[in-house]
Formats: sequence, C-alpha cells, structure tokens
Amino acid sequence: MNWERIQGQWKQVAGKVKEQWGKLTDDDLDVVGGRREQFVGKIQERYGIAKDEAEHQLAEWERKANDAWFAPSSSKHP
Repeated sequence: MNWERIQGQWKQVAGKVKEQWGKLTDDDLDVVGGRREQFVGKIQERYGIAKDEAEHQLAEWERKANDAWFAPSSSKHP
C-alpha cells in the first residue's frame, strides 16, 4: 500500500492502527497525523522496542492494507 494514501486518509485507517497497536492513544494518533517517522517513534515509545522492530511491524501492517480500510467508518462516535 502506498504510504501517501495512508497519510492522506489517516482518520479512516486510525481504527486499523488501534487494532494493531492498542497501546497507542487517540492523542498519539492525532500527533502522528499520518507521518510515518512520527508513527514509528510512537510505536517504539509505547512498546519499548527498537526502531528496526517498529519499522518491521509497520512494513508488515502496510502490506496488509487494502481498499476496505479507506471506506468511511460507520461506527464513528459523536
């Protein structure tokens, strides 16, 4: 999956991010705002892992991304 697409539709994929990395808070996701380097840093911080491992996890997650992730969420809360 193209990271620019993920970044451009960050709000739509935020649920998938939280499924994968449940320790990340909504505030973390707001700070990251789809920026890959900041995202890797937050994964490192919350999980206490090395940058290489965080990069590996993110690359694996990116490979799983598909068009369904970008559909508007029907479970949004006001």
